[in-house]
Amino acid sequence: MPTTYRAVMLTKKGGPEVLQVVELPVEPPGPGQLRIRVRAAGVGATELIMLTGGYLYAPKIPFVPGYEVAGVVDAIGAGVAGFEVGQRVAALTVYGSFAEFLVREAEHFLPIPGGVSDRDAAAVILNYVTAWQMIHRVAKVQRGQTALVTGAAGGVGTAALQLLQLAGVKTYGAASASKHGLLRSLGATPIDYRAGRLDRLARALEPQGVDYAFDAVGGSNIGLCISAVRRGGTVVGFGFVGAESALSKLAMFANLFIGARLRGRRGTFYGITALYRKDPKPLREDLPKIFALLAEKKINPLVSHTFGLLEARQAIELLAKGKVEGKIVLVSS
Repeated sequence: MPTTYRAVMLTKKGGPEVLQVVELPVEPPGPGQLRIRVRAAGVGATELIMLTGGYLYAPKIPFVPGYEVAGVVDAIGAGVAGFEVGQRVAALTVYGSFAEFLVREAEHFLPIPGGVSDRDAAAVILNYVTAWQMIHRVAKVQRGQTALVTGAAGGVGTAALQLLQLAGVKTYGAASASKHGLLRSLGATPIDYRAGRLDRLARALEPQGVDYAFDAVGGSNIGLCISAVRRGGTVVGFGFVGAESALSKLAMFANLFIGARLRGRRGTFYGITALYRKDPKPLREDLPKIFALLAEKKINPLVSHTFGLLEARQAIELLAKGKVEGKIVLVSS
């Protein structure tokens, strides 16, 4: 057993260049903990926010980022039952998974079933559970209804399109024209948000308005999504993409919660980490459902790029360009 392991450390606020590969001591798991050997870790927009120091649930810098992980149990702490060395497991980590080893409380880990690769397991934890919970726990969609998804070519967007199709919802996806082929392949009708006002483009297709809008929160988009939704419909905002200042966040939430209500719509915000910290039970119930859909090949996490486990800097540099379709995953060699 090695005495040290390598990890990618966020050393200070800045761009991807502040991510540095470091060596850390291998620690035994404490009571109630597992140590896992990391096999795959997802990369997403949250890591970009962490670089700025503006992510609410990140620890103080310096720390090892990495929001979601798939790996193999390497050591088991005292008092832990239900796991065995060599078992494949996954977790929503929020931070810590850009590393060769990870120690965390056992309660966070769930088994990865046969038929699901480590890469795909890591690719779905954040994006697909986010999409599933927005669709089924927050919006409570019904078969035959209609939905608009913004940021539709991104990780959560492509997950939402697939899960909405499985739920029997007619879906419209907002993305640039170059990504419309991808949206069509996922069963959505594409909308080029650069071709005009999003609400008018959506209502040209659904004159009464869509039943739901799922918006990757971006300030001005919220108002357009409210207008695209019929009276009595629901707008779900998620994430903090595009909301850079405290003032813009305040305006965004005021529009989502108060503006939507004044216009006869329901506005709500969903954040996977806030929900998980409040109550881990929904994720523990929903992630196995996602894994089952993966094993049955009913969903396909669109992994557009893979990098080595310690190449997080290169992965985030690519993500920052804004041209990634689907998901980036780091994998061990």
